[in-house]
Amino acid sequence: MTKRAEAKYKIDRRMGENIWGRPKSPVNKREYGPGQHGQRRKGKATDFGTQLKAKQKVKGYYGNISERQFHKYYQEALRLKGDSSANLIGLLERRLDAVVYRAKFVATVFAARQFVNHGHVKVNGRRVNIPSYQVKVGDLIEVKESSRQLAFVLEAVSLAERDVPDFMEVDHSKMTAKMTRVPGLAEVPYPTHMEPNLVIEFYSR
Repeated sequence: MTKRAEAKYKIDRRMGENIWGRPKSPVNKREYGPGQHGQRRKGKATDFGTQLKAKQKVKGYYGNISERQFHKYYQEALRLKGDSSANLIGLLERRLDAVVYRAKFVATVFAARQFVNHGHVKVNGRRVNIPSYQVKVGDLIEVKESSRQLAFVLEAVSLAERDVPDFMEVDHSKMTAKMTRVPGLAEVPYPTHMEPNLVIEFYSR
């Protein structure tokens, strides 16, 4: 199972933004970074610093993916036809844990990773426990029948803090979901501004 490298809300505070839009985020109360030097006045960011922050924000949003794996997404985004930054977001949104999160089967992307890891999810009738599994448009994603009444699943479905996006078809009565199309950047419901173009620039240096 993938171990999270650091507390998720520490990512929020380091970025200075509530990147998941959650009401519990400490940024809602403390807009400075963690640690004893968090309140120091920050100088003007360099181009490198701006690109690095953009990369860390996108990487953190999708469950703080490892640097090695995130770099592979960049390489694949360059290989695909079309705009590389749009390709990058498309690849990240097609991750199984991201699809489970978008479908509101769980409350957070970190919970989605654990949920998939523990074997609660099927893709086209087959159990898949790899969070990075690339979902194809039209694949049937479903919560295993014995897991549909778990308290945290029922709680996530009823959460009002976010909606299922238009590029997903979800039936919460059957706990099934389909991605109807790979979303463009403008369609992804980020609570904060994401700049995947700066991520591409960061790795292209």
